Amino acid sequence: MEKHSLVALARELLVDARVASAGRAARTVVGGHERVLRQTVVALRAGATLADHDNPGEATVHVLVGRLVLRSGDVAWEGTEGSLLEVPQARHAVEALEDTAFVLTVAKAP
Repeated sequence: MEKHSLVALARELLVDARVASAGRAARTVVGGHERVLRQTVVALRAGATLADHDNPGEATVHVLVGRLVLRSGDVAWEGTEGSLLEVPQARHAVEALEDTAFVLTVAKAP
């Protein structure tokens, strides 16, 4: 069993995202490509996006700090600190409205 400080990791990744050319940084803390469950902390500097992409399985976004918008087609949901958003089973994008860190949880069918 491992213990992770998501708050500390979010702080660290936000520093990295602020200087990264794409404005983002991420680290998987649980699971990975070979497992059904994967949890990744993602940091986006204000204005950075994760462009439209498909949902690889059931997924949620839990905002640790900051504010973001999750968009799918013409529908948008805003997430703030503490929000848990269920990612739609459709193409979607994420935009950071301010410096933001979140936990992306994905469960892929085996």
